[in-house]
Amino acid sequence: MSNIEPPLTDLPIRTTEGGFYNGFATSVAVPAKIIISALVVWAIFWPIQSGAVLNGINTFILDLFASWYIWTVTLFVLVCLGLAIWPTAGRMNLGIDGEKPEFTNFSWFSMMFGAGIGVGMLTWAVAEPVAHFQNNPSVIQGITEARAENNIMTAYKWSFLHWGLGAWACYAIAGLGLAFFTYRRGLPLTIRSSLTPLFGSSLAGVLGHVIDIVAVVATILGVAQTLGFGVDQLVAGLTRIGVGGLVHGAEAVNDAGESIANTANTFGIIFALLVIMGASTLSALSGVGKGIKWLSNINMVLSIVLLGFFILFGATWFGLQAMTIGLWEYLVNLPFLSFNVYRSDGVEGSESFLLAQWQGWWPVFYWAWWIAFAPFVGLFLARISRGRTIREFVLGAMIVPSLMCFVWFSWAGGTAIDLELNGGAGGLIYDTGNGDKIFAMTEFMLAPISEILSWAMAVMIVVLLMTFLVTSADSAVLIVNTINAAGDEGPKARPHILFWGAALGLVVAGLLISGGTSAIQTAMVIGALPFSVVMVLMCVALVKAIFNDGRREKVGVPTTFDEIDGAEAPELADAPGLKPAE
Repeated sequence: MSNIEPPLTDLPIRTTEGGFYNGFATSVAVPAKIIISALVVWAIFWPIQSGAVLNGINTFILDLFASWYIWTVTLFVLVCLGLAIWPTAGRMNLGIDGEKPEFTNFSWFSMMFGAGIGVGMLTWAVAEPVAHFQNNPSVIQGITEARAENNIMTAYKWSFLHWGLGAWACYAIAGLGLAFFTYRRGLPLTIRSSLTPLFGSSLAGVLGHVIDIVAVVATILGVAQTLGFGVDQLVAGLTRIGVGGLVHGAEAVNDAGESIANTANTFGIIFALLVIMGASTLSALSGVGKGIKWLSNINMVLSIVLLGFFILFGATWFGLQAMTIGLWEYLVNLPFLSFNVYRSDGVEGSESFLLAQWQGWWPVFYWAWWIAFAPFVGLFLARISRGRTIREFVLGAMIVPSLMCFVWFSWAGGTAIDLELNGGAGGLIYDTGNGDKIFAMTEFMLAPISEILSWAMAVMIVVLLMTFLVTSADSAVLIVNTINAAGDEGPKARPHILFWGAALGLVVAGLLISGGTSAIQTAMVIGALPFSVVMVLMCVALVKAIFNDGRREKVGVPTTFDEIDGAEAPELADAPGLKPAE
């Protein structure tokens, strides 16, 4: 018989009793605040220097770690699929044995999609297929032609890669690590708990603090990236509906003779952030409020209406072809795309240089973004997936949301491409900024029918964007506080909510002012690097824990905290940061 011991079910993380930091792990909360505050001050008061340093570090990372990002995300996909196939792992419950899921499949899928990519859809479902239609590795290599019909499926192959299985594998690994060790082991709902099979009780000390600090910084930078794109798009939308004075820069003129400014000015950035962060901070202060539940319901209805508009009145047949043929192209090419790394010869303008540069701009950026976003989405997925098996979790969290992304890209982006190829758009969509493309497209479709209808559609998209941004920022603030409070999901003191609300807004403002969205992208790629190491260790820890639990089950050694401690499963906590779960 084996002498294998029961798993660790107690990880006492020291928190402060009383005072300003009551209930918080100051060894995590204070250093995290210092790091983020230093970044804000540096970016706002020394924008040129900070921009230059960040770009230098980013260039170094892309030169040395591009392959790390590419292959790491491939590892996440393989581990997730392997766990689903592995019989021992696939049947394990993310909770105590016999526990049932809290949510129906429909609610579960809806919440996963909204948590992972809601904001990004409004920018990139139109902008990314259009961008790849104009340039991608096949165009650089002369295999296809930019803006030509033979480049359509290549554009979708890359779009599906960036928003498909790889993206959701990042979230699934983080979610699995949190759910497995919190709901099976009874450990705190924080990142360090997912590494206990490797480092044991030492994670209650300095090592665990460092891991949680890395997770907090990555989360703030990942959410800042999302908010940065959202702010740009919100300013574009407000300009479309008649709120002026928010833009600057070179202006383009559309077919109707109206000027369309390209970029948000400093006032526009600050105005948009005050609206977003003010609303989200008020929501966070109220905890689980009726307002956010109401906003989430509006969000879902407006999303369905907008997608339905593209499917019914956009390029219906074109979108169907993009969905089916593009999906085939993606799956057939997935093995090559998952492992291939373009190497530059160092000669600016050469084919290998351009290929490596393009990969840094797109796949490497996206993998860093999803990794930085993984603590935020992972904690959410863990919270809503308790009681499901690992197989259910992996397949549900990877496949269904990926298909929803493909639907959005096929019909929203497909409508834009079709209008440029066959609908007489004449470069109108090509020549607008990424955040403005969806507004330019819907205006081109509706303005000839009714100016009022066109304006109403722009208002609807702005409202939808606002609900996404407010709920994302609100949840991010509360999830960061959950990590800082050693996994405690309960109410947090107002000053800490106000600090992280302000900090998140200032990170976005500082980086946008110092270098636009590219500065946020650079900071996020840098910040995601250490957390990518944590996620690789999560994979190893998960496999080790599941393998050992299989051995324990064979010899009758308990594997869940209730069996070990003789305790009943605790009630599901009401997590205030996870609004769609209400």
